[in-house]
Order: sequence, then C-alpha cells, then structure tokens
Amino acid sequence: MKRTHHCNEIRADHIGQEVTLNGWVHSRRDLGGVLFIDVRDREGRTQTVFDPSDVDQALFDRAASLHSESVIAVRGKVRQRPEGTDNDKIPTGHVEILVAEMEVLNAADVLPFQVDDPEVAAKVHEELRLKHRYLDLRRPELARNLRIRSKAATTTRFFLDAEGFSEIETPLLFKSTPEGAREFLVPSRVHPGEFYALPQSPQQFKQILMVGGVERYFQLARCFRDEDLRADRQPEFTQIDIEMSFIDREDIYALIEGLLKEIWKKTIDHEVTTPFLRLTFEEALNRFGIDKPDTRFAMELVDFTEDFKSSAFKVFSGMVAKGGVVKAINAKAYADVTQGQMETMTELAKSFGAKGLAYIKVEGGEWKSPIVKFFSDAEKASLQEKLGIEEGDLILFAADEWLNACEILGKIRLYCAEILQAQGKLTLDPHRFDFLWVTDFPLLSFDQEMNRWYSSHHPFTAPVAEDIPFLTEDPKRVRGQHYDIVVNGVELGGGSIRIHQPDVQKTVFEQVLQLPEEVVQERFGYMLEAFRYGAPPHGGIALGFDRMIALLCGCQSIRDVIAFPKTAKAADLLSESPARVEAKQLRDLHLHLKVAAPKGEKSEP
Repeated sequence: MKRTHHCNEIRADHIGQEVTLNGWVHSRRDLGGVLFIDVRDREGRTQTVFDPSDVDQALFDRAASLHSESVIAVRGKVRQRPEGTDNDKIPTGHVEILVAEMEVLNAADVLPFQVDDPEVAAKVHEELRLKHRYLDLRRPELARNLRIRSKAATTTRFFLDAEGFSEIETPLLFKSTPEGAREFLVPSRVHPGEFYALPQSPQQFKQILMVGGVERYFQLARCFRDEDLRADRQPEFTQIDIEMSFIDREDIYALIEGLLKEIWKKTIDHEVTTPFLRLTFEEALNRFGIDKPDTRFAMELVDFTEDFKSSAFKVFSGMVAKGGVVKAINAKAYADVTQGQMETMTELAKSFGAKGLAYIKVEGGEWKSPIVKFFSDAEKASLQEKLGIEEGDLILFAADEWLNACEILGKIRLYCAEILQAQGKLTLDPHRFDFLWVTDFPLLSFDQEMNRWYSSHHPFTAPVAEDIPFLTEDPKRVRGQHYDIVVNGVELGGGSIRIHQPDVQKTVFEQVLQLPEEVVQERFGYMLEAFRYGAPPHGGIALGFDRMIALLCGCQSIRDVIAFPKTAKAADLLSESPARVEAKQLRDLHLHLKVAAPKGEKSEP
C-alpha cells in the first residue's frame, strides 16, 4: 500500500478521492463505537475514521489494539468532517479519511514516554528523551528544527558558491596544539606513543589553503573540544568556516551580512536589516558591560566617574583617586526587588572582587539607600538627569577598575532583564533579531598568574597596522583586527584578518607570547615556512552553526537542534558511549590503562 499523499496534503479539493497514507499512529480515540486514528508523517497529520458499519470487525479490532507510534498504511475515501468537528489547529482539520483497508507495517510496543502531546513530551526528563532519541525526533518541534538546519546548510552552500567560494574538506586527524581548549587525542597504531588530535577548528589548514592560492574557501566544518559542557556547547560541533585572500575587514562584514540576511530569509522568512550596527570592544563594555551585548533592551551603563571624584562617599571618590571608575544602571520598575534577588546580585559583584553592591530604591517619592546621605545635591541632580530616575526604579552601582566595573554591571544588567521579563515588566520580541559587529578587541591579554601575555583571540590575528610598533614596547595598547558577530546577546561567530608576514608572526610567537623557539618550530614551523613562499594577505571567520540554528528555531539549548547530541557529561545515551574497548584494541594502540576495571572484570596486565 504505497502512499499517494503525505499526511499534511489532504484538503477539501480531495473530497471523494481514494487516497493511501503511510505513517505513525499519532493518537487513537474511540467515540461511541467509532474509532478515530490520527496518522502522522514528517509533514503533518490527518484524521482517519474506522466505522464498524463500513469495515469488517477483524480490521476494526486490529486498529483498536494498536499502540501509539505503530507504523501503518491506510486506504480510504476523503470526506468532509461532520459539522462542528473541524480542527482549525491543523491544515487537514476540515477533512478526514473513511478507512476501507489498513496494513500494519510495524506494531509498536508501549512507549517509554508520550510523544503525541508536546506539553507532556517537553516535561519528560531530558536523559530519558536522549536515550530514546529516535522517539524524541518524531516530535514536530524537533523535526522542524532539523529541517531548518538542513535549509540553512543548503542556503549557505548556494550563497557562498555564488560568491566564488570552494567547499574544501580539511583533515580531522591533526596535531596537538595544547595552547587552546583541551583536545580529544587519537593514539596512532603505526606510530607507537604518538597521537593525533581532533581539530578544534580548521584554522591552520585554511590559512595554508590561502598560501596555496585557493583564495576563497569555506567548509561546514566538524570541530571538537574536550570542554565542560553547557547549553551552547557540545564536545563536537559544526561551524561555517570561511577564509578569503586579498581582503580587509569591510569585505568580511559585507559577505557575512549578506549570508545571514539570506539564511534568515530562506529558513524563517525574516527580513534582516543591513548594514549591522558596529561597536568597538571599548564601547560595548562601556555601554553594556559585555563584549556580546543584547541590544534589544536599554538599561545601559552610565559613567559617573567625574561626578563622584570629589564625593563625600569615600568608596566612590577613593576608587576614582586610584584610577578606577564609577558606573551605574537604572533597572526600571525594579524597586520591588526581593532580599534574595539583591543577595544574588551582590554575590555577582563579589565574584569580580567587589566588596558589595551599592544601590538606591526609589519608592514613595524617596531615594532609599544607606549611601544617599553622603551625596551632594549636585551628585543627586547628575544621577537624576543621566539615568532618568522615576518612581519604582532601582539604581545599581559599580566602583572598580574599568573592566571590572563594566563586567559587574554587565552581569547584573542581564540578571535584572531576566527577572523583569519573568515579572512581565520587560518584553523581548522573540521574532526580533538585533545583529551587530564588535570590533577592535585588544590583541593581547595579560595572565597575572603566569606573568605573561596571551592572545585574546588566537596567535594568528593581525594587529591593527598602526599598533604594530607597540607589540614589544607596550602590548596592552595593541588592537587586533578581530571582529565578532553578535545577535541578541549571543556570540554567533568571530574571526580576524590574519598575520601573513613570517617575521611579524615569529615576533608574536617568541617575543610577545614568549614561546621558546623550539616550541614555535615544533608546533608552527610548517606555517612559518609556508609564509616565506608568498602568503597573500588574508582573513576569515567562523560562525557557530549550532548556535545559529538554535536562534532561528527559538531554542535555549543547541541540543534541540542536533540530531544526536551528547549530555552535559559528554555521554551519548542512545549508543551508550563512551565505552570500554577490548584488550586487543588497546594492545594494538600500544596503550595500557591505569584506570581500575569495573567490578567483575579483569584488569589489563
């Protein structure tokens, strides 16, 4: 019984026609002796009717005994639903099929959890759903996510092909570069004691492709990082990886804005406005306290350093005297903050080294705070003017060195927004996407414990040309040609113009990052050699594909847009991996485990 139509295709135009559907038993209802079975496939569902006056008893009984998610084929005639029984929630809700024949293609056992009700299914423990991922994937929500993912991948390929890019695969067995995140190591059988590493990104290979004259490369690249997981991280993930020769930052901005505009249009029919807003790293921190700001709501940081430099409130004036800053935000309508919420925000401030969190509540026409008594009329007037203070507002302060003060209020700003959303005082449109570029990051950051500089992005990022003289003299002044693309507070991707001159790259490795010459030669010698033979100016970017799909689908976790994700403990519950391997496999790889064998198993000799 080969199907003639899919389960979301039947309409009033088909009334009177004989059709055949194949699919899963979505739900079954017995109403007054008449059996109704909704049949579902990936496109949707259609109601079928088993009337004992039209089918033999054996067929009726077989249909009545089916468990949900059994696979069936039905043949029958399309008819209008009886008056008053239409279902406007589904496209096929005005018709039904009066079944004449049915074939059970595969009878299902009782399910470990219900999949036909989205509210019920969503409450099932995630580990149970991941163990039976094949059932979870039948939910329309996840099926839709995977189709959007496929559409986004196809759109990416068509767009970049039209822009002259070549899709090129780079190796998955690479060499270890331990400066970055922890790697997954792969032991070599033919080279005893030596290891490959699964790539954290194709960074070095795509730069070598530029030296090879490819000029325009892209790849939907599989990448691997052995990191602790959270909602937007998986040990294996996908990124849209791009590299171009003979370009500058403006070329990257134009390309990616065009690509994202096309993806949003083709996948969810949303018009993205270009060009995107641009903020420097310093401006993003000054205004939002974070380098991936969510600009869908205000609550911006305001600087009061000059206003409080001579204040009688010594916490503020003392910090200004030491070269620090005073900043504040106005959490509108949040004066009803609870004691617990205030303690949470205070702990956030303390996590950055602050001693506490200064605040003002505006209630009953009064400014309520233990610090207000120290403020002059001029200081109060400045607060009123710059923050637009009204009844019901909550003012929160940070006095610290610049970066700390920004980051303290940046974290608190996001926390306040979360609470105000939950209270219905702040509404963020789920269909609004605020894209922006963050640029001019510091090329280097200083590690106090190690007493050395390290790359803010990666060591291949080119410094801004006019800052190159400061590389060895004053590294903190050097800006990198690095850029991040951010949407709704999510870092969607990042990239940079690369160093293509071997002498500049060698200076960064040895004199700035203080890597020993032998280490540089061992890890990056082949790149430095390649650059000696005519490396073009080049740059690129990598976009987090899983994060992008989560944004498009409105999902909080990237696990909901990956067919077979790992758990928070990096386990695949469906296939029960990672798992132990046989002793012979370990011997072939010249490995000996020191881990104790599970109870009941023999340890390796």
